[in-house]
Amino acid sequence: MRERQCDVAVIGAGTAGLAAFRAARAAGAEAVLIEAGLGGTTCARVGCMPSKLLITAAEAAHDAREAGRFGIRVEGVTVDGPAVLARVRAERDRFVAGVCDGLAEEPDDLRLHGRARFADPTTLLIEDHTRLRFRAAVLATGSSPIVPAPLRGLGAAVLTTDTLFEIADLPRDLAVLGGGAVGLEIAQAMARLGVAVTLIDTGDSLAGIADPDLTEQANAIFGAEMVLRLGCEVERAEAAGDGIRLTWRKPDGATETQDFHRVLAAVGRSPNLADLGLDRAGIAQDEDGLPRFDPGSLLCAGGPVFIAGDANAARPVLHEAARQGGIAGRNAAARVASRPLESPAPWTDLAMVFTHPQVARVGDPGAAEALLTGTTDLSDQGRARIMGRNAGAIRLRAARDGTLLGAEMIGPAVEHLAHLLAFAIQDGHTAATLLDRPFYHPTVEEGFKTALRHLVTACNARCRPE
Repeated sequence: MRERQCDVAVIGAGTAGLAAFRAARAAGAEAVLIEAGLGGTTCARVGCMPSKLLITAAEAAHDAREAGRFGIRVEGVTVDGPAVLARVRAERDRFVAGVCDGLAEEPDDLRLHGRARFADPTTLLIEDHTRLRFRAAVLATGSSPIVPAPLRGLGAAVLTTDTLFEIADLPRDLAVLGGGAVGLEIAQAMARLGVAVTLIDTGDSLAGIADPDLTEQANAIFGAEMVLRLGCEVERAEAAGDGIRLTWRKPDGATETQDFHRVLAAVGRSPNLADLGLDRAGIAQDEDGLPRFDPGSLLCAGGPVFIAGDANAARPVLHEAARQGGIAGRNAAARVASRPLESPAPWTDLAMVFTHPQVARVGDPGAAEALLTGTTDLSDQGRARIMGRNAGAIRLRAARDGTLLGAEMIGPAVEHLAHLLAFAIQDGHTAATLLDRPFYHPTVEEGFKTALRHLVTACNARCRPE
């Protein structure tokens, strides 16, 4: 077995791992990057990019069918499933190739291939070919889709985001287990591509929406395009011909059974931490076996090891993985050099669901100090009506003094509104200061103004002397 040593060992060559590796090297540390799989990042290979390609194809089909409301007649819209999926894979492969090309630019002698496991707090074994001694390490091993117990062992009829984009054609019908961001995005896209979709979730709301009114609106909007089975839990699954028979328990306690051609497990992802030998590394773990770590510095309790990206399950989105990777890499180098660790404040939470209409959550709309609420009804908003996409609403939340705290929103292009609000929250703006900014007419961004005015009015009323 080859013996090597380095300052910083980075396990995983996804978004967080690449950021950590480059940050550690930029900080003057001798870093080594270890990757067991193909690389290419979850986002590019099986996440953000292929899903958005599928969504875009679905939007094109939907817009063609709905063009009549604008006086445009489009007859005989058909969906070529194999062609749709071939384009998804071709463009996906371009994104992956770009990531891999960037990885290939790193020196060969600083990249090791194989599955790593801890031998002790400062030693990694990579397969049976390398013993690597390090002074600090970064865990950036990513995550994998969770397959619910009833679906395990049922073969190719069970899909995850790791396998969905490899199928040759669209399924005849599809059950989607999970109404979070991924499940809802894929469910709506498949429905718009002509697949009969049933979405099953144990909760009562979609996309993580908490506001009761927005929950009701979302259920109505998305329920018009697919069958929703909310508050239901799948209890049994079995092979049925070339598909799967599902049985679930409904909120009233009764059970329902239905056959599906394919089932998509979209109930979440779990960190890839098995077989790493965390016990041998001396890393303290919680009751679920996840490393205990400081959320600022990302240092794990019990060892010179930092954890970043999906591996720590704190904020499993790409921009956070990149940021955390940079923090972990710099802190690993600082640990080696006995320098103080950085512990920056977290960014404002920002979550989006790329359905139509879109769903977004910003900051902490349920914060205890959120005393004021501002609302906008997007069903009659000017630009939204022009586009024929007038649906949804905005719920802004602010503290007593008008300081913006968070929001939930459903509507057209709310990805842009969410960014504006995230910047404002990050910078500590009040509703009044954000309202005193230019809003061009006619734009969806104007929809903010009504909600902001509500907040300013409520704030002024609270501040008015008795």
